[in-house]
Amino acid sequence: MSSFTDLGTDRLVLRSWPEDEITAVTDGRRLPHWADDFPAEGDVVIAGVIAEHRHLLGEYGHRQIVERGTGAVVGSIGLMWPPTDGAVEFGYGVVASRRGRGYATEAARAVVEFALTAPDVHTVHAQVELANPASVRVLEKAGLRRLDGDATTAR
Repeated sequence: MSSFTDLGTDRLVLRSWPEDEITAVTDGRRLPHWADDFPAEGDVVIAGVIAEHRHLLGEYGHRQIVERGTGAVVGSIGLMWPPTDGAVEFGYGVVASRRGRGYATEAARAVVEFALTAPDVHTVHAQVELANPASVRVLEKAGLRRLDGDATTAR
């Protein structure tokens, strides 16, 4: 069990990945409290990385996105800790069945606000593919603004 506090929004709880759920994902097993389409491909990748690097579960690490009302795991979000020169990157994913509900924006806002409370962090950023306008909007709604990029991605 983690020794740090879950992050919460009106509709979501952002909690550390439980050990048994990391194992379930990496073993290809399904748990009954997961959304039908969880884990998505990105969640499988993250669970595999966490399985190899348990320190990524720390206070500023990766978390599951859980619907407060149903208890269903619907995605994941995490900071790429530690920060570099006062900046930390984050990434997220919400399963397709829960997209369009504002969950990604809620989770992103909570993680950005939380990261900015960490010692020596003054910048939070994410990378996004410009071909994914929904994700671009999520980051804008979470308070991020475009700094740089190329024809296909922005930061």
